[in-house]
Amino acid sequence: MPVLDLPNDYYELPKGKMANVVTCLEMRAKPPRQLAPWQDGLILEKADAANLDAYRTVFRAVGQDIMWFSRLIMADEKLRDILASPGIDSFILKRGSESLGLLELNFEHDKDCELAFFGLIPGAVGGGLGRMLMDEAIRRAWSRPITRFWVHTCTFDSPQALPFYIRSGFTPYARMVEIHDDPRNSGKLDKTATPHVPVIAP
Repeated sequence: MPVLDLPNDYYELPKGKMANVVTCLEMRAKPPRQLAPWQDGLILEKADAANLDAYRTVFRAVGQDIMWFSRLIMADEKLRDILASPGIDSFILKRGSESLGLLELNFEHDKDCELAFFGLIPGAVGGGLGRMLMDEAIRRAWSRPITRFWVHTCTFDSPQALPFYIRSGFTPYARMVEIHDDPRNSGKLDKTATPHVPVIAP
C-alpha cells in the first residue's frame, strides 16, 4: 500500500472522484465486559451465494446512505466466491422474513479476523440491535484461535460509528485516505444515496 507523504495543504480532486478518510481499529483480546444477549425472534441467516440479487438488495438497503458500493459493482463470480468461502462467515440479520442487517467475519488471514461488513437498515438503528449484533460478532470472532479482531470505518459512515467501535473494545491504530470514483455518477448507486455527500459530476 502506498504511503501518502504530501506537504500540509489542500489538494483538489478530479471531478467525479471522492476522498474518504479511513480509520482502522483493532481488538487484541475479547473485552472483559458482559456481552449483550441475543434477542428472541432474531436469526443470523447465512448469505446465499446462489442468490446474489437477494444479498445485494440487503447490502444496498444497509449501505446506500453510507457509500457502500463494493459488492454492487463486484463481478458476480467474485462475489459468489466470497460468500461461499469457508473462511468467510457472511450473515443476514432477520426477524421472520424481514432483513434487518448484515454481518460478515473474514477469517481467511491466519490469527486475524476482520469485521468486514457490519450494519443495519436505517429503520432498525437505535433499538439496541447494533449492540446485540456487535456483541455476537465479538463472541463469534473470539471463539476461534485468533489474536486480533479488526475493522475499519470511514468519513462516509455514520458519525456514531467510530465511537461505537471504540466503546465495543476496538482501539484506533491507523488512518488512510481512499480515492475512488463516485458510484452515483455511474449509476451503481442512486443519485440520492449518501445525501450528506454532494455529487460532483466528472
